[in-house]
Amino acid sequence: MKSLLKGLLALCCLALTATPVLAGEVHLSVAASLKEVINELSDSYARSHPGVRFLKNYGGSGQLAKQIESGAPADIFISANVEWVEYLKGKKLLDAASIGTFTYNTLVFAGQPGKAASLKDLTRLARIAIGSPKSVPAGEYAMEALKKAGLDKQLEKKLIMARDVRECLMYAERGEVDGGFVYRTDALQAKQARILFTVPQELYPKVTYPMALTGSGVRNADAAGFLAFLHGGEGKAVLAKHGFAAR
Repeated sequence: MKSLLKGLLALCCLALTATPVLAGEVHLSVAASLKEVINELSDSYARSHPGVRFLKNYGGSGQLAKQIESGAPADIFISANVEWVEYLKGKKLLDAASIGTFTYNTLVFAGQPGKAASLKDLTRLARIAIGSPKSVPAGEYAMEALKKAGLDKQLEKKLIMARDVRECLMYAERGEVDGGFVYRTDALQAKQARILFTVPQELYPKVTYPMALTGSGVRNADAAGFLAFLHGGEGKAVLAKHGFAAR
């Protein structure tokens, strides 16, 4: 009898300490530049799949990857570069079979009209916003372009670091900087800033957005269903509507 009571107490303790998994919940960790796209697609999916609830976390891809590595809840990860997906894959935190490309983008420089027309004009500016290259792919792409153009040393003291590409655009919108490196899709949403020039593609890798299921996502039927939905026709249509390149 005593052993039975001990067993029941142990089961109760386990039940109380176990992390609850709620049916219908899908945790998304997504690059900040995809916020409007994922908001629209997740709303559409939820309308046709009653009971599915999305919990969304937007930010710099590196920051999101580190959060997932530290145990933050995530069923689907969408990065703004291949590097951070490969990083989590190497840590065995992503389902390798589910990795695929969601879309593509282009790097531009946005700011107030007349500030600059090419990379070489940036030497005349005082403050330039850029996503932190250590965690923000847009910043990493921009730094690579500046190095290949031979401008990184001349501009290093003028760079204002942002925690993600949306913060970079915000600085440009408010006039707190002369301009910033952002994605074309972000700049198209700006109210004050304008695209001043497109960064030559030969200076940086193609902006690729890979996505994958995490370990918990593989066991979540709703997450797998939403990933398949993102690959479908509606996903492509919404991406095109927001200015993203076709995959």
